[in-house]
Amino acid sequence: MPDSQSQVLFVSQNYPPDRGGNASRTSDTCKHLVEKEDEITVLAPPPAFPHGEFTRSWTRKETYTDEAVRVIRLWAWQPTDSDPSFLSRLAYYLTFPLHALVWLLFNARNYDAMITSSPPIFIYIVGLFWKLLVKKPWIADVRDLWIDASVDLGFISKNGSLERASRAYEGLMLRKADRVSVTTTVLGERLCDQYNLNSEGVVHLPNGVDTDVYEPTNSDTEPEIVYTGNVGYAQALKPCVRAMSTVEHPNARLTIVGDGDIRGELEDVVDEEGLEDRVSFTGLVPREEIPDILDNAAVGIAPLEEDDTFEYAVPTKAYEYMSSELPVVATGVGEIESLIDKSGGGVLAEANSDKLAAVFDALLADEEKREALGKAGRNHVVEHCDREVVAKELSDVLHDVMES
Repeated sequence: MPDSQSQVLFVSQNYPPDRGGNASRTSDTCKHLVEKEDEITVLAPPPAFPHGEFTRSWTRKETYTDEAVRVIRLWAWQPTDSDPSFLSRLAYYLTFPLHALVWLLFNARNYDAMITSSPPIFIYIVGLFWKLLVKKPWIADVRDLWIDASVDLGFISKNGSLERASRAYEGLMLRKADRVSVTTTVLGERLCDQYNLNSEGVVHLPNGVDTDVYEPTNSDTEPEIVYTGNVGYAQALKPCVRAMSTVEHPNARLTIVGDGDIRGELEDVVDEEGLEDRVSFTGLVPREEIPDILDNAAVGIAPLEEDDTFEYAVPTKAYEYMSSELPVVATGVGEIESLIDKSGGGVLAEANSDKLAAVFDALLADEEKREALGKAGRNHVVEHCDREVVAKELSDVLHDVMES
């Protein structure tokens, strides 16, 4: 490792107080990188996610320090509707990297390396500019198959011109990066297959969790089933809500913590099924309150749509539940199945309301099983998925690239 501190620029579309896995991953990773004696600057737009929850800002640039991490907010378009139009989303995704390019023209030489976090894939524009004109190391951190998800959810046409152009663009960008970091092995394999990437340049760095923050207190729990995170199209939340109409435990409740595009649809299901007494929505809550919420719950749910498109995905919330010794009920295929199997920290269920209701009842009725699942999950994430451990691996990759 170099004797002097490295100046690293981390470019991300989301950073707290934005919510969601990307914001928390970026924040925790950067704070742990600072502990590894790197100087970290985060470049991000004003907080805007989930959309509609933040007041729009017109400030061109804002700079502040967040626990030794320097944060620079560059103005970008901020959607104010909870489910923005296509044009509003596109403006949000494009104005930030374009503003970042202008900023880099005057500041790029102050930094030794860049890390970009995607999605959205437009962030790659900043990395390509950096690689071609500044000629310094670039690590592309990829957390999602954004194009696949967009096709599967109907946002862009399958095999259409937009999909083909997007894939050509993403492949070009990733081949220019010095390293591509991925959150799951399946994600890495699919990127290598799609874009002919050299597998030796792809490194696996799981999403992980700060196990010191998400730490159980062994307090008494309520018969509460909890979901925390983005309330979006990729999450199989409707069957979870409908399951509450047939759960037999008299005091069982489902609490959905967070916000997103389909919250309104879920609230309609609650009204249709008459579940106002069994399902509640908190909306956004401060991130620091989430550990206490999980500590008081009995079961955490990590429902993904059962589609091969999402076989690479492991939601950050699953790690947070396990770190809190909360048994996980998950739906989906691929990596989420592997996590449940390897950790022993939960139960995999079908995204079917009756099947989910049966699993919920079985866990709520068996405290001993909940404790066993919780302890197994906690042991797994402490050993393999602690964010300090992940940041150490990223720091090693970063300095290896800089030295070579």
